[in-house]
Amino acid sequence: MSDTARELFENRHLGLTDVDRRHMLSVIGKKTLQDLVEATVPAPILMDAALDLAPPVPESEVLAKLASNFEGLPKRRSWIGQGYYPTITPPVVKRNVLENPAWYTAYTPYQPEISQGRLEALLNFQTMVTELTGLPLANASLLDEATAVAEAITMAHRSSRSKLDAVLIDENTHPQTIAVVRTRMEPIGLDVDLGSPADFDSQRHFAVVISHPGSDGLVRTPAELRSAISTIHAAGAVVIAVTDLLALALLHSPGDIGFDIAVGSSQRFGVPLGFGGPHAAFMACREEHSRSMPGRLVGVSTDTKGRPALRLALQTREQHIRREKATSNICTSQVLLANMAGMYGVWHGPDGLRAIARRVAGHARSLSQALSTAGFNVAHPHFFDTVRLDGVDADELLASLRAAGHNARRLSASSISISTDETVTHASLDSLLAAFGCAPVSRTDEIALSPESIRSDDFMAQEVFHAHRSEHAMLRYLRRLADKDLALDRTMIPLGSCTMKLNSTTEMEPVTWDEFTSVHPYAPDDETAGMRRVVDQLEQMLVAITGYDAVSLQPNAGSQGEFAGLLAIRGYHRSRGDSQRTVCLIPESAHGTNAASAVMAGMKVVVVRCDENGNVDVGDLQEKAANAGDTLAGLMVTYPSTHGVFEEAITDICAIVHEAGGQVYVDGANLNALVGLARPGKFGADVSHLNLHKTFCIPHGGGGPGVGPVAVRSHLAPFLPGDPNKPGSPVGPVSAANHGSASILGIPWVYISMMGPEGLRKATVDAILSANYVAARLRDAFPVLYTGRNGTVAHECILNVAEVIKGSGVTVDDVAKRLMDFCFHAPTMSFPVANTLMVEPTESESLAELDRFIDAMLHIRREIDEVASGRIGAEDSVLHHAPHTVEEIAGDWNRAYTRESALFPVAGLRTRGYFPPVSRIDAAFGDRNLICTCAPIQAYEESLASDTVPA
Repeated sequence: MSDTARELFENRHLGLTDVDRRHMLSVIGKKTLQDLVEATVPAPILMDAALDLAPPVPESEVLAKLASNFEGLPKRRSWIGQGYYPTITPPVVKRNVLENPAWYTAYTPYQPEISQGRLEALLNFQTMVTELTGLPLANASLLDEATAVAEAITMAHRSSRSKLDAVLIDENTHPQTIAVVRTRMEPIGLDVDLGSPADFDSQRHFAVVISHPGSDGLVRTPAELRSAISTIHAAGAVVIAVTDLLALALLHSPGDIGFDIAVGSSQRFGVPLGFGGPHAAFMACREEHSRSMPGRLVGVSTDTKGRPALRLALQTREQHIRREKATSNICTSQVLLANMAGMYGVWHGPDGLRAIARRVAGHARSLSQALSTAGFNVAHPHFFDTVRLDGVDADELLASLRAAGHNARRLSASSISISTDETVTHASLDSLLAAFGCAPVSRTDEIALSPESIRSDDFMAQEVFHAHRSEHAMLRYLRRLADKDLALDRTMIPLGSCTMKLNSTTEMEPVTWDEFTSVHPYAPDDETAGMRRVVDQLEQMLVAITGYDAVSLQPNAGSQGEFAGLLAIRGYHRSRGDSQRTVCLIPESAHGTNAASAVMAGMKVVVVRCDENGNVDVGDLQEKAANAGDTLAGLMVTYPSTHGVFEEAITDICAIVHEAGGQVYVDGANLNALVGLARPGKFGADVSHLNLHKTFCIPHGGGGPGVGPVAVRSHLAPFLPGDPNKPGSPVGPVSAANHGSASILGIPWVYISMMGPEGLRKATVDAILSANYVAARLRDAFPVLYTGRNGTVAHECILNVAEVIKGSGVTVDDVAKRLMDFCFHAPTMSFPVANTLMVEPTESESLAELDRFIDAMLHIRREIDEVASGRIGAEDSVLHHAPHTVEEIAGDWNRAYTRESALFPVAGLRTRGYFPPVSRIDAAFGDRNLICTCAPIQAYEESLASDTVPA
């Protein structure tokens, strides 16, 4: 191997060797990889040229190339605020959560028995939010503050007793939030009014959004707020607080004041600025909203032995089940960032949060006093961290501050604001005041909040927020949680649809670079040029890969990318006078988010049938398109299909929709089966969203962060998401920051740069090879439900477990849980077909790991056969009792199978280093007894035993 070939990153990213590939091809029955590709991918869409990308950059050189984008840029201290603040990530959290693959490579905790660590961390986050907001229920994070406000408004509309269709938003709310809310409300016919709470109209408004504190720093007194809330409640409307967790360490909680819902961002709890994201938003509410709350909710249940165990609660309300009737299209959250914020709360505890909040507020008070003494007009007497100055020449003053190394926020031509944060020191404050021409600040412990605004209740009294003050204790706590989980650092996670592939160390390194972490999303252009260059370069890479003409990286999740793509279609039709085009055709096999996103975009969902092979029924599509006539807006179709095959008729499908005047949306969830082989922008699609957290190696982080860019052909480019701080675009923003989760965009930039055009193609081919190898070896034991015309599958295969377990009493859950005893996360269960397992091995896994999974499945098939033959009853079987904990193995044993067969089902597991911490969890019990905050474990044990909820 030459030095150049040795340096190619593809040799590290791809898990297979040429020897492996030859062996796998022989098992499949193909002579060459090209034979496999031609048998799998329809000829009309197969590319005949390499991707138009630069040659691969050696791994040893790629970070220097990325860093060159930031050379020579000015760096100023940010006092901008507006929802984004410099913060201090506790080093123990940075190293052991953010930079730890045990946390960032974990999957969404849909298999809770092997997710107890991250579920506990999320429960801490939820508990912290409920304690600070004074509301009893919080979810496990949302995408950003602006999205959370929009979600709260739609939740309020569903639950409001009134039939009104207008929401009143406090005009003192962050402008990016107002912009996103307008984007979200308009398609579903809800009006947005701006004003003060006093402008509430009982004959018009179903809800009122109040910012507490206000965007410009104003803190209303509890008496003012309670008076307004009383009036609003008397009319049957819902009151939503947009709030700041750090401020709530000092201020009366929204729940105490009377708010129904509280939302905001947890960014300043140790999560870097990151040019706007990713950051974990939060939502807390009263218990009556529990079944309409969007996002994920961690709850406490029990396992088979009655031990407390955590799981995702009330999943039947989520989009993957309810589809167009879902409460939201959100299918992910910001788990990694929520865990960081929650651990920030664990590390500091309530006393630490109060101290930080008082220090931040004290600096703001000192700043206001000095500026007031110097003759500046400080607008508000009561504020937490933001000082508003009126009567100034804003542009001249901001330019002067920038010249001195400081950024502040422009509110209007005559007003600016300055926000303090936990990184502020007396020295940085003096430097800022010098830029104003003021004397150094006088030291004071005073804060600019009225005594009646200060909360006096205890919060965060739970043991977890008091038990980890030393770094040693915190380090061990984080390790103990990580040891409870199975993540990609331990084992293959063979999930279909949600690709779990290598997140290389080199790709991950820039995430914690200062260039990526310290940039405020609204900093001046000269400071953000480096980040914007990275964004532009990545967009061009994605244009080359997809065949589209333009890309927006703003959507911060796949669901938001779907929404943005549908808004582009809607905007295009409306620009042509075709506002009647509102029908969206969606195959019955589609991801649940598709239907939910279409409803959010103001469209009517019409379901298209699939045939017995899992393909779109072309005849039914033609009929539905004809029936829609000039109301057809478009078709959403996943390609390759959700059934794991390349549909032969995709170009015909696109033509049918185009002939009817509609647009074609190709869901990019399975783009990793296309890269280097076919480009949706060239075979008939008009728009796609792309999952950078799947195809392009951004890690799942336990269920987020994600990035879901939207890619379009040129005629849709004018309708891409607009800048949240620059009004006037045809389509508004879908995220609070213009470039969404910008701080993690270095990951796909590095991945694509290192792989190059040929490496990316090899990755796709290896993914298809691995899936077909698994299908070929398991076909006799677990029939493959769908294949293409030549008997091959795409990058994933669906195993028909239903046929194997029929009449035996064994369930697909038994198979999934038994895989945990083999140290595997289960494949995707019962999607898109009930009682199946969707397997996606990806290109990153070695042949040895593929074979280990196959051997596990073959062994499980033999265990099923024992039950089916009557040799052992289903309820007595090792399958029914899986997974097995060490506690059970070491305890009294009176089962119909041996400890050894439970613990070491195959010889290779004698060195296993992982055991599930709990046995099978009772999901229904957890939903009946909803507990979504943490308490001492003894309280759980006592309450769960008596079927009651601890206070």
